[in-house]
Amino acid sequence: MSLPVLVLAGSRDGERDVLAQLGKVSHKALLPVGGQPMLGRVLRVLESMPALGPITVSIEAPDRIRDISGEAHVLQSAPSPSESVAEALSKVGTPCLVTTADHALLRPEWISEFLGKTAGCDLAVGVALRETVERDVPTTKRTYIRLADMSFSGCNLFWMGTPQAAEVVELWKRLQKDRKRPLKMARTLGFGTLLRALTGRLDSTALCRRIEVLTGAKIRLVPLSDGQAAVDVDKPSDLTLAEQLLAQRSS
Repeated sequence: MSLPVLVLAGSRDGERDVLAQLGKVSHKALLPVGGQPMLGRVLRVLESMPALGPITVSIEAPDRIRDISGEAHVLQSAPSPSESVAEALSKVGTPCLVTTADHALLRPEWISEFLGKTAGCDLAVGVALRETVERDVPTTKRTYIRLADMSFSGCNLFWMGTPQAAEVVELWKRLQKDRKRPLKMARTLGFGTLLRALTGRLDSTALCRRIEVLTGAKIRLVPLSDGQAAVDVDKPSDLTLAEQLLAQRSS
């Protein structure tokens, strides 16, 4: 069976997005990276893998990507990423691979490595350990999540393996809704978990266990072997870096 794929391509700022303006395009997903629109790059990689498909793209402006969406199904995105994932999953179902349109460096090897480590869990998140990123992309500046046993950056690869994954998305929606109300977020996650996080004592096992208690879903963080997998194009400096790395690949 082929594995359905969801590509998140929404942008809160539309044409006002800094990267859209930089690339003189109507939407961030259309930003040229190495001469090709970001979304187009992601779709070509996904389409090159026979085990993947059908592909669904979630974007707030479906008409903007008609020329590059190809055979992908296009959904109107919701106001937030968590809501977009929830709505798309209700249509696409599980299992499902989720990635993003700004993952311009995406490689088939990363996807294969990630999917090969997802057995036995309801939801998996691709990550790159800090030491791996600093080894492979020493010039990049990433945002790291620091736990007691690891520091990592996300790789924009998610495995929604079973219907139980939707419960994690619902938790994400609640936290996103309360992001400006720290006390309410603390109540949701649990004050003990928050205290351990603030004091540097929360490790990956305890974090995944807490999410399982809250959602019933078995969660796994999947470290990838290539630090470049953590590089997405979210700001002008990322664009410069991505084009440098693409040029190195082709040389």
